[in-house]
Amino acid sequence: MFPIGCSMRGLLILSVLLAAVFGKENFAGHQVLRISAADEAQVQKVKELEDLEHLQLDFWRGPTHPGAPIDVRVPFPSLQAVKIFLEAHGIGYTTMIEDVQALLDEEQEQMFALRAWARSSDTFNYATYHTLEEIYGFLDLLVAEHPQLVSKLQIGSSYEGRPIYVLKFSTGGSNRPAIWIDTGIHSREWVTQASGVWFAKKITQDYGQDPTLTAILDSLDIFLEIVTNPDGFAFTHSKNRMWRKTRSLTEGSSCVGVDPNRNWDAGFGLPGASSNPCSETYHGKFANSEVEVKSIVDFVKNHGNIKAFISIHSYSQLLMYPYGYTEEAAPDRDELDQVAKSAVTALTSLYGTKFEYGSIIKTIYQASGTTVDWTYSQGIKYSFTFELRDTGRYGFLLPASQIVPTAQETWLALRIIMEHTLNHPY
Repeated sequence: MFPIGCSMRGLLILSVLLAAVFGKENFAGHQVLRISAADEAQVQKVKELEDLEHLQLDFWRGPTHPGAPIDVRVPFPSLQAVKIFLEAHGIGYTTMIEDVQALLDEEQEQMFALRAWARSSDTFNYATYHTLEEIYGFLDLLVAEHPQLVSKLQIGSSYEGRPIYVLKFSTGGSNRPAIWIDTGIHSREWVTQASGVWFAKKITQDYGQDPTLTAILDSLDIFLEIVTNPDGFAFTHSKNRMWRKTRSLTEGSSCVGVDPNRNWDAGFGLPGASSNPCSETYHGKFANSEVEVKSIVDFVKNHGNIKAFISIHSYSQLLMYPYGYTEEAAPDRDELDQVAKSAVTALTSLYGTKFEYGSIIKTIYQASGTTVDWTYSQGIKYSFTFELRDTGRYGFLLPASQIVPTAQETWLALRIIMEHTLNHPY
């Protein structure tokens, strides 16, 4: 119960104070608006908003072209100014999330209610979100239970010194052709790490049972990096649930972190990334400046036989292939498009979830220095990136009840890509 006469503003202040006690950033009163820019002039107006740093806007989906949805988290103190600005320029908007903190509170309550240290991968709860420690504990359980099939590799250490782990699923042989899957490169995209955990368990369950997966693993290895940005992920749990970037320090700036999906050596520094260290899409001082990126780069180069590379993000329900930094069509565009179409059809077959597919630049927006543009440039033909559920109702705050359905449908698409890789060696 709250004191009589306690205003909304009073409640917000109380909530912020409580959060401060627990050391977590509070999002009470923050709203997520979906902005509809009808023409190029309105897109440019929204871009002006993006440049107003004092408003502290967090664009979940940035302004790109007329008609494309723009989602932005607006802090409570900036709400009035932003809404007046949009209305003054005749730009339409709707409120997608009324109060971000209310969703975070539900998420925390759900995690807390279901928190239990699993004794085996069978009793591990796949339908809740987990901390870094819990996920790393799960990796060890899985390896201990399936030593003939699964091993854990450390491919590096994060900026803050956390181990960067990759699971290797292999039925033997050395340096066999391989498939790489990573989740959680953007730390706040929690449904991706949760799906990665589910995939790992699924592989151990289906090997020897599902003829398709068995055939894949009898010829190919699978590498799965579940927490690709461990520092950022730990930070989303301890301090700021909305954190996207790495946690590296940039000389000459008080802003922390680099967008690890703009830090790759493919169109690095071109439009589609920011040179401002305070931006969510800051590309870093130079390509591969982030150890989390460099660890994968070194691994891929040293391995030399990776045939498919799949990087998994959320949200927007998209399956994309190169390029992100140029309108130029990838040399293998027709084949990649066909594979994407088949994968999306399989995904939709389970729950009817609709996905769009195509090249990154045409499907979502121009993005430079991205993972799959780099892997494709290294000769890894089957380079794909997913954006999982949803299309914006919850955005990065997808309820835990959707983790397993999301992972299940995505798995059907992954199977198509992996099977195509097996059947079309190059």
